[in-house]
Amino acid sequence: MGGKLPRVLAEARNAIRAMVLPGGKVLVACSGGADSLALAAAAAFLHRKNEIDAGAVIVDHLMQPGSTEVARRAAAQCRALGLGEVLVIQVDVDGGSEQAARTARYAAFGQALKQTGADHVLLGHTLDDQAEQVLLGLARGSGTLSLAGMPAVRGPYLRPLLGLDRAQIEQICRHEGLEYWSDPTNTDPRYLRNRVRHELMPVLRSVLGDQVPAALARTAALARADAEYLDELAARALEEAIRAAVPAADGEAIPGAASTGCIIDLGRLRAMPEPLRSRALRLAVVRLGAPAPDFERMGPLGALVLGSKSAGPIQLEGPVYATRIAGTRLPAGAEPFLRLDATALRDGGG
Repeated sequence: MGGKLPRVLAEARNAIRAMVLPGGKVLVACSGGADSLALAAAAAFLHRKNEIDAGAVIVDHLMQPGSTEVARRAAAQCRALGLGEVLVIQVDVDGGSEQAARTARYAAFGQALKQTGADHVLLGHTLDDQAEQVLLGLARGSGTLSLAGMPAVRGPYLRPLLGLDRAQIEQICRHEGLEYWSDPTNTDPRYLRNRVRHELMPVLRSVLGDQVPAALARTAALARADAEYLDELAARALEEAIRAAVPAADGEAIPGAASTGCIIDLGRLRAMPEPLRSRALRLAVVRLGAPAPDFERMGPLGALVLGSKSAGPIQLEGPVYATRIAGTRLPAGAEPFLRLDATALRDGGG
């Protein structure tokens, strides 16, 4: 530690200041890698200056030999930086997949927030991570939100380093004298993200230039702003369509995220521009506890809304299905409502 303060370290500190209120209590999610240690160093400076109350949480996934020693060392480094409360939490990863590890990790973060009373967990994702996320979103082909990458803020989780790339992160570690751990799974070609990082990104850099990651990160920021605005409009439109269905359906509608289903006015849905309608439908499905429908499932759902010959049911993700239904006060054969239900299809359901 020492020497002239690198501009990037000042940027990292200021990024945290911009996201955390003075006196706010945070935990740095630290794996011992370069990204999280650089974040820990920046947060520790603010902690020592009494600008924020910063600790750390280290999650040991128990998936690799020596993981407990790696976690112990990361905790020791966090304490040496001057962070406050430092937790090490071991988790059981069901099935050993990348998604299962993520689920277990975030459950541990939630536990740490409750245990310490912290307001936020700081995550060390960088500009390069964001660029890779955009490319993975392109491969999924799931629309604007899939291009929006990782949000800087999602609930209690903050990502202050999305404006810094890996080279800058390593510069911070060198200045602070931090020896970081390199996760061997980050080079395992079985994981698609690693192939994007080590195979695809170098080709894009050689063809389009070294500014490709920054350009992809800008694309994510623009796409997220658009997607969040459209999602806000879609949420309002969905609420209006649900409220419009309540009296006409004789009280059958069950709006709200805690319900097992909801009934939506088809006239309102059909009047929406298609980008708004598709978002409203995805939002309605998500409110019932299922994943957002992908492109393949949205096609049949959209056709059901617009008047396909079949009135359903159409099975969506998880237990959610959709049908067109009639209200008891309406003429026989009229199907003016869309019902989304989160209960399993009965025997004989199509």
